Amino acid sequence: MTTKETQSEQEQPKRHKAKGDGKALVFRAVGRRKEAIARVLIAEGIGKITVNGKDYTQYFPTFELQKNVQAPLELTNTAAGLDVSVKVIGGGVRGQADAVRHGISRALLALNQDLRKTLRAEGFLTRDPRVKERKKPGLKRARRAPQFSKR
Repeated sequence: MTTKETQSEQEQPKRHKAKGDGKALVFRAVGRRKEAIARVLIAEGIGKITVNGKDYTQYFPTFELQKNVQAPLELTNTAAGLDVSVKVIGGGVRGQADAVRHGISRALLALNQDLRKTLRAEGFLTRDPRVKERKKPGLKRARRAPQFSKR
C-alpha cells in the first residue's frame, strides 16, 4: 500500500448500521467538556434532538443552553434532516451542554468532511481543555489560603 491509500483509509468516517433498518447510516462521536462526556449518534430523520431519553428542551432548561446545543446544526443547515440522540454523563448542566455541542460537531464532521472549515471557524471542533484545578495542601481550595489573623 502507498502512503496516500493509507491516509485515505484513515480519514474514512466511522459508519455504523442502525438497529432494525439495514440502510440507515448512523454516525457516532464523543464530546467532552470539564467532567462531562457526551456520546452522540446522528442519523437521518426529522430533526429531533434527544438527550438521555428526554427532549433537549426539557433536559436543558435555559434558552442559552438550548441554543448552544443547536448551534452546530443551525450553522451547517442540517437541523431539519438529522435526528440526534445523546447520552451524557458527569459534570454540570453547562458542561454537559458544551459537551453535547462538541459531540454533535464531531459527528457532523464524520458525516461530511466539507463542514470542517465552517465548524472550525466557530470553534466547535476544539476541545476546551479548562478543568477544575486540584486542591493544594495547606490551602482551603486550589488557591484560597486560610484567613490571616494578626492577633
